[in-house]
Amino acid sequence: MAYEFTNDLRTGNAIIDGEHKILIKAANDASEAINQGKGMQELESTLSFLASYTKTHFENEGKLQDKYEYPERRRHKLWHESYIRDINLTYTRLKTEGTSPVLVAELERRIRILITHIKEQDTKLAAYINEYCQKNPDAF
Repeated sequence: MAYEFTNDLRTGNAIIDGEHKILIKAANDASEAINQGKGMQELESTLSFLASYTKTHFENEGKLQDKYEYPERRRHKLWHESYIRDINLTYTRLKTEGTSPVLVAELERRIRILITHIKEQDTKLAAYINEYCQKNPDAF
């Protein structure tokens, strides 16, 4: 299943939206590598990038949450840590066990979880940051 950066994924924060676009492309590349039976080297490369960039993005989001004193940053950080463990576990299993219907389904599920997180949690974060900046114009 290919994902698109649709309006319901837009947070209105240029930094977050830009990184989400890269994540969605990486998720699509990983799905495509699996579904089209591309070689294990390409699959490993796309999954490695997805796992690595997810961590980078979450670190960047964490910095924004700290900077703007996001009240839910602790819970958001715990979710990020859990997701990084899960996506890395899926990546490791695919790398060591190869593709199987179960692991392909697991990867697709993890990608859907990330998309849902963007829609439900990151849009709240961006709204908070936007409101914070409006109330505190010197905070930029």
